[in-house]
Amino acid sequence: MIIDFHTHTFPSKIAGRAITTLAGNSHTKAFLDGTDESLAASMKQSGIDCSVILPVATSDAQIVSINDSAERLQEVRRKSGLISFGAMHPDFEDWKNELLHLKNTGIKGIKLHPVYQNVDLDDIRMLRIYDRCAELGLMVVLHAGFDVGFPGVDRCAPSRSLHALRELAFPSRNSRQNGFRFILAHMGGWHQWDEVLRLAPEFLEAGPVLLDTAFSCGSFTSEGKYWKPSETRMLDSQQFMAIVRAFGTERILFATDSPWSDQEESLKWMRSLPLTKEELDAILGENARKLLEPRNQSPTS
Repeated sequence: MIIDFHTHTFPSKIAGRAITTLAGNSHTKAFLDGTDESLAASMKQSGIDCSVILPVATSDAQIVSINDSAERLQEVRRKSGLISFGAMHPDFEDWKNELLHLKNTGIKGIKLHPVYQNVDLDDIRMLRIYDRCAELGLMVVLHAGFDVGFPGVDRCAPSRSLHALRELAFPSRNSRQNGFRFILAHMGGWHQWDEVLRLAPEFLEAGPVLLDTAFSCGSFTSEGKYWKPSETRMLDSQQFMAIVRAFGTERILFATDSPWSDQEESLKWMRSLPLTKEELDAILGENARKLLEPRNQSPTS
């Protein structure tokens, strides 16, 4: 089974506008039109069995509508191999009950993007959200490192991720048993990979952290003069494998950030790496399958 753990889609009526705006802000290229249908077609062409959709709330006012949509479309999306996480924003007042609602409706986790949400990854408002997710057994997927659309904005440095993990003292929560995982996108910190590698031993001691591979391999297309050619390079195979070996293949999740990377090309790149069949199978799907499989209990209060 192949699972893409980091994708984005938008409601059909706004997908075109959303893609145009986001591509314009970041000066990067979209490979799909941003709809569920185009993602499902890409998966079929690439041989990907399942994609996890990660909605991002840029304001607290969007939370209810995003999460209601994720809940309402669960069955429809599942038929196409799509699974949606929920969204949360640090300014949303009823965050505690909303996270409980997500858990009770079968949503597996949430996505947070500190850069778009104008908050540091280890801000107290974010820490309380992580803490509640650990209590409920909800996964947290975090944008990590710089963002392609916000050069130099340093809200998600690896040191902040490590600080957050240490503040929450996860070993005392038995969090490995209740389903909580702290998933750092973009191989732990986009364009901050040297720091990710340096801090790897401390991450492994701090808590249940995993990395996804989204938008971190090869290079990206930058339109205009927003990024210099030397800055569009991402991880090469040697750098990528150094991080994989430091964290262990059991902590790596295949992800593309579709529509901002091509799923088929990303999968081809992964298969070119010096990994055993067992290691490749784990990264491409087995690790994710274990995270997403149904669990027996669901908190109701």
